[in-house]
Order: sequence, then C-alpha cells, then structure tokens
Amino acid sequence: MERTNAWLGYTQEQLGELERINNLYKCCLDEGKTERECVKAAVRIAEEKGYRDLKDVIEKGESLRAGDKVYAVCMGKSILLFHMGEQPLEKGMNILGAHIDSPRIDVKQNPLYESEELAYLDTHYYGGIKKYQWVTLPLALHGVVAKKDGAAVDICIGEKEDEPVFAVTDLLVHLAGKQLEKKANIVIEGEKLDLLVGSRPLSGESGGEDEKEKAGKEAVKQQIMQLLRDNYDIDEEDFCSAELEIVPAGRARDCGLDRSMIMAYGQDDRVCAFTSLFAMMDTADLKKTACCILVDKEEIGSVGATGMHSRFFENTVAEVLALSEGESELKLRRALQNSKMLSSDVSAAYDPMYAEVFEKRSSAFFAKGLVFNKFTGSRGKSGSNDANAEYLAQIRRAMDDRNVAYQFAELGKVDAGGGGTIAYIMANYGMEVIDSGVAVLCMHAPWEITSKADVYEAYKGYKAFLQEM
Repeated sequence: MERTNAWLGYTQEQLGELERINNLYKCCLDEGKTERECVKAAVRIAEEKGYRDLKDVIEKGESLRAGDKVYAVCMGKSILLFHMGEQPLEKGMNILGAHIDSPRIDVKQNPLYESEELAYLDTHYYGGIKKYQWVTLPLALHGVVAKKDGAAVDICIGEKEDEPVFAVTDLLVHLAGKQLEKKANIVIEGEKLDLLVGSRPLSGESGGEDEKEKAGKEAVKQQIMQLLRDNYDIDEEDFCSAELEIVPAGRARDCGLDRSMIMAYGQDDRVCAFTSLFAMMDTADLKKTACCILVDKEEIGSVGATGMHSRFFENTVAEVLALSEGESELKLRRALQNSKMLSSDVSAAYDPMYAEVFEKRSSAFFAKGLVFNKFTGSRGKSGSNDANAEYLAQIRRAMDDRNVAYQFAELGKVDAGGGGTIAYIMANYGMEVIDSGVAVLCMHAPWEITSKADVYEAYKGYKAFLQEM
C-alpha cells in the first residue's frame, strides 16, 4: 500500500512543532552519547516534568495514585518511567520500550601502552559494526572512572571545539595494495582499532627525580598518565574499574540543503528512546498506566543486569503495584500479561543505492511515518516476536484516530539478513508486542541519518499509543 510523503500534509503550525521536536531531539543526542549519559538526561527531563525517584517514594512509605509519576534507575544505565493511570495496574500498562546503547568501541581494562613513541588505548568493539568505518574519524572519549575510595570521575573529551580529539589510524593508500584485496569484514581487524592518544614524550625537566627517571622509559605513555593525573586525578590502575566508550566526536547536524534530515551518532536506537521519552512527558489524564523503558545492552543480546533479560523491569513493576494496589504475585502476573507494548526500535530505510537487498513493497521509506514491523528476526523469522493480527488492527485504529503517518515494513529481503529487538523478551509475559520505530539510513555506521518528518511522526505515534490503547 502506497503511503503519502508526510511533508506534503503539514500545516505551518505542524512544521513549527516538527522543528521544535527535532531541535530538542538533537540536543538530547548531543547530551546522551552513552547509555549513562542518556539516563542522566532522562532523569533531568523527567524531574522537570514532576517525576519522582521511586526509591524516595518507597522510603517515605507513600502510595501511588492516578496521575503520579515516578522513575527507577538501574546501575545508571537503564531507566523505567511510570505515569499512573486511572485503571488499576492489574489491568495492564501501555509500554514504550527502546534501547539506549549503540554500537561503539570500548576501552579495555589494561589499555594504555606505547609503541614506537606513540601512545594508544587498547580497545574492543561493542555491537555490530563495519570496522573499516571507524578509522580516520575524529573520535571522543566518554565514560566514568570509578576509584577505590568510592569517587567516580566522569570523562568527556573531544566534544568541545577547544578539546583534542582522538583517532584510529589506517594504512595510506600508496602502501595498501594487499590490504585492498581483503574482504570488507577483515580489511580492518579488531586488534587494529586501538585509539591513538598521544605522541609527545614526558621531558622530566620540571619534575622530580621520579619524573626524570620515568621520562627515559615509555616517555610518551608517561606524558599521557601525567596529564590524566593532573586533570582527572586518575592513576593507571584506575583503568581497571573504568567504563570508557569511544564514539564519533561532533554534534548532531541537519542534513541536506533542505534541512529535512538529521545526521548524528547513535540514532539506533536513541531516535526511538528520546521520542518515547518526549511522548511520556507530554501525556496527561491516562486511563491505563503508561510505562517507558530505556534499556541497555540490546546491541549485544540484551544480557546482563542492565539488559532487558534482567529482572529489573519485573521487580520494579512489583514495587509500583505494591505502592498502588498492595503486594500480590497474581496481580503482578496479570499486570504484565494484560499490558500492550511498542518495542520501539529503528528499521532499515530503503536506500536506492543498495536496492538489491530490499524488497520494495515491504520496505520502510523516509518521510512515510512511524514504521511497524509485524516480525523481525532473520530469514525464517528466526528470533522474531511476530505480532498478532488483532493487535495490528488496534494499532492501526489508534494511529488513524490521531492522524499519525505510519507504514508497515520488514528488514530487507527474506534471505538478505535481518535483526532482532527486545520484543520477544517482553512477549514472554504474554503481553501484546509489536516492533515499531523510525527508518534509518546507514544504520550502525558512526553517523546515521533519519528524516525529521519520521522523528515527528514517531513522537505523535507514541503519544497516540499511550492515550488510545
């Protein structure tokens, strides 16, 4: 079914709202380049809208009623937000679930070394990347260093104009004859993604005897450590308890002469995460409780304490239920089973440059609105949730009632590959779940591209879901 380009139907008022949402979205992308930063941004935005930390409500022995808004954070990397509705929680929730981790390069625990008077950080890439895309880019270092005394040092280097950036080097084309004969998946090997961080040796001229002695051995490495000690009070051993992520340096930018698109790092899946968050913030007078899940570790299988496979979501719902209706294992099971969810994750936008891997009739297109995927998985729908037809009909009604532009699609040709989301995990509770999100060009690349119209329609669609289902 052919869908109309959403740009053709906007009024001037809607175009103004579209730009407002997209400008806010770009600011959030700049503020949240890691999962920890995304959670901090979400907490700041939520508290400005009257959300309270669930821990404070529990400690004060208060109860939750319709209209109350609370959030819960898991280890600084995942967050749940609840806006209590008029109906008992036992009747179920309307859930928006997205992930806030993105493909990147991580720093190892014993990373700093010197080779031929160049200093590097040893790395391990995270999630599915094309390794050759990450060389010769300006890169930034984000993360946290946890010290033995309990202090945590936040790190963000490379984002401001007056800050240095970092790089992963590549072989010059003049000597790359053999390299260019390699397949794309091995033209840059994982062990060659180490981050270049310095080349100037420590002179030792202004230091004491210890500094002078160190300057003669791995002097470039010692210079880097001296800078880290001076600026961040970090010793080399502190890397052992650090989480440092290497991401593209630079801000989210408008893309195209017509400024109709956004080019930025991490839009998979922060384009769905932040639009879901905006929708939560802008809804009121809900019949059913609304829940927004912003979760970590999706890119590596949703594992670990901060991934969707953990019990954090289930345990937190139990706490919310206890504060609103009293403790009950049976009511908890009913609340989960009676819920409806949009597993909000991006979809592959049709790219005419690579038309051979898409099935055009079942592809997502720029500016055609929020994308719904009945199933994801790969080839024979392996690993897919595969939503029920009755649920799809309810979704269509909700979107049409609120004049949301939307489309149905799948992720490429049947035998071309595929991908998964958190949908199947939540479906284990017996709730209705469907994948939905925004179409993205260059998915999993250091810089991804989305349509501003689709960002706006996602925001509208998520609001419609919370209010109409």
